[in-house]
Amino acid sequence: MSAVERDAEQYEVVSAGYTAPLLAAAGITAGDRVLDVGCGYGTTTRAAALLAGSGRVLGNDLSPAMVAGARALSAGAGHVVFEAGDAQTHPFPDGGFDVAISRMGVMFFADPVAAFANIGRALRPGGRLAIATVGAPEHNDLPGLVAAAAPGADAVLALSDPAHLTAVVSAAGFQDITVRPVATTIALATDPAAAAEFICEWGAFRGFLTAGPAEGFAARRAAAAAALTVAAQRFHSGEGILLRSSAWLVTAVRPA
Repeated sequence: MSAVERDAEQYEVVSAGYTAPLLAAAGITAGDRVLDVGCGYGTTTRAAALLAGSGRVLGNDLSPAMVAGARALSAGAGHVVFEAGDAQTHPFPDGGFDVAISRMGVMFFADPVAAFANIGRALRPGGRLAIATVGAPEHNDLPGLVAAAAPGADAVLALSDPAHLTAVVSAAGFQDITVRPVATTIALATDPAAAAEFICEWGAFRGFLTAGPAEGFAARRAAAAAALTVAAQRFHSGEGILLRSSAWLVTAVRPA
């Protein structure tokens, strides 16, 4: 297994439970033009392409490395293209899409209203938005677990208040907004030490370890692994490390 395949597989361990609800909410049909925001390694992009048939699907992500990985993993998939860029400012074609989706890809915008407004501009009048974003902290174990080793890692909770989330999407110009909870269980690993190793190698966390001086990386990683092993103990059951996970599933429409 390549490094890209391994990293993509780890993202699926955490997020796969939200793919089916997201696609059902998006209502993608044959011929639709679909924008996938924060597409990561392209799992949801490829799934949308299967539903869109002859339609075109664009996967967008801030990370050029992930976009390159998505292209590699999508070789042979028809009607799928990928572009790296910040969805807050990326020059998507005006009215170029029928549907915009995002699975856990909208939590880190510096200006979420501007980002959603830019996504809305990319939709045709009457175009649909469907996103899954991290839900209430009391129903999500992973952010707290990760924050035990990396202060600030709980930034994924930026849109976890449904009232704030609704206000952001509304301020961006969307109408007919619905927000409903969906939940899944993350089977993270077999035991606390394996859970710590998973998180230390997980792309969403690894940046916290590599951010400092290179000569201190080994010590930072060892300290993080130790803290994560301790923190994961409370989630250990006979079935391994099981984490509660919830998301807000949001649908909205660009005004006609």
